[in-house]
Amino acid sequence: MARKNIFAIVVMMAVAAALLWACAPEKPEPVKIGQIPEGEFDPEVWGKVYPLHFESWLKTKDPKPAGLSKYRRGWDTDGVVYDRLSELPFSALLYNGWGFGIEYNEPRGHYYALIDQIEVDPSRTKAGGVCLACKNPYHKTYTETHGMKYLTAPFLEAVAMFPEKMQRSGPACIDCHTPDSMGLRPNKTHLEKGLARIGKDNPGHQEMRIIACGQCHCTYFVPRDKEKKVAGDINLPWTGSAWGNIPIENIITDLLTDYQRVEWTQAVTGLDLPYIRHPEFEFFTRQSTHFNAGVACADCHMPYTRAGSYKISDHNVTSPLKREMAACAQCHTESATWLKNQVLTIQDRTASLLNRAGYATAAAAKLIERVHAEQKNGFVPDPALYEKAVELYKNAFLRVVFIGAENSMGFHNPSEAGRVMGDAIRFASKSEGLLRQILASGGISVPEKIDLELAKYLDNRGAKKLMFKKDQEMPDPFGLEAAFTNLP
Repeated sequence: MARKNIFAIVVMMAVAAALLWACAPEKPEPVKIGQIPEGEFDPEVWGKVYPLHFESWLKTKDPKPAGLSKYRRGWDTDGVVYDRLSELPFSALLYNGWGFGIEYNEPRGHYYALIDQIEVDPSRTKAGGVCLACKNPYHKTYTETHGMKYLTAPFLEAVAMFPEKMQRSGPACIDCHTPDSMGLRPNKTHLEKGLARIGKDNPGHQEMRIIACGQCHCTYFVPRDKEKKVAGDINLPWTGSAWGNIPIENIITDLLTDYQRVEWTQAVTGLDLPYIRHPEFEFFTRQSTHFNAGVACADCHMPYTRAGSYKISDHNVTSPLKREMAACAQCHTESATWLKNQVLTIQDRTASLLNRAGYATAAAAKLIERVHAEQKNGFVPDPALYEKAVELYKNAFLRVVFIGAENSMGFHNPSEAGRVMGDAIRFASKSEGLLRQILASGGISVPEKIDLELAKYLDNRGAKKLMFKKDQEMPDPFGLEAAFTNLP
């Protein structure tokens, strides 16, 4: 009897195991490689071979849930266009003098990269075809075939040179993938030259998953002649740097080298200045915790996902915050709430430092303006002190632009953000001290608090007469705004 019972139990366990095996989900398969014609730019053609990736990429067209990201409120379901100059009002003063000081919106997804550029105030695309460097996959090819005729063409005329179907298309499959193997590669000459400049060759697969994003998410300058006219395709200020070490100090040294990097004249100070744009690559790879752990951009912004029976990299590129931290859960075992709180803590601290540095730099700018105004009345400042004050000011200004233009509010490299902002505050305060000393030497009285006249820079901007949006402002998250600004 006992033997019969044992036999029955064994049979039942075998049947149960068979049922569990039969019901278990199949292991996702890698996508099969197909053939794309060499030189094919149209993502729809790529999509016929890789429909899952194409459908995923098309979702960058869709708005993301509102309220999930505190500091990068881009293309969300609330339908609101967020104005970076209203978010950080000191920016309107500092950028006044060219396009970034007129209309500077939080960007929408990759799908809208070129559309956003077409719809923004024309002052932002005044440089012409060269502005398309990272907005359309044809840029490299058209630069090689049409040269300066394309690079210096009025912006909309340069766009019109593309095939009609691609005249509103942003980054496409060919920008990151080889057509024969779907391997990763950059499609930007400036990035190829930049990697050569920092001595990086034969990057590994995980490094390519950083480079593919970094080809556009890096800072650059538009080379100019002495009249500030466009003199060539964009270039990267990476002189003296290395893979994993492109510090802000080297970027500033490069940008202040000569007139070719000077792109605009700042209205408040009258100074000719360079500029820094979205330096995610430089900031993240500057020995951040995640970079040193071998994490690539795609791990967090394009995590692997299951589509049917296949495993694909999610091409609906967005912030992990807007996916409820799902990408983070690939490595971290803590809850989504805990992880989000860590991100927000870092971002709050960075935002506080950025506000302090920004307003301190704006105050120094207004004092430079005051010195220039007094010069018209016959005042002669000490030339050595003035030159030193301006040098300190430029160092503060470019650090503020660096962190303000970077798209993670410090999260991509928290310790580096703190270091850069700490230095910016010191550069700005030291510049302010020297400028006060210069003015005092001429018997010119300056109040304790400098009137930044922000309304003058925030209202009636550009052809659209854009106004300050108080409800979009990002004040100091610790409530210390009044302690270091002139704001009520």
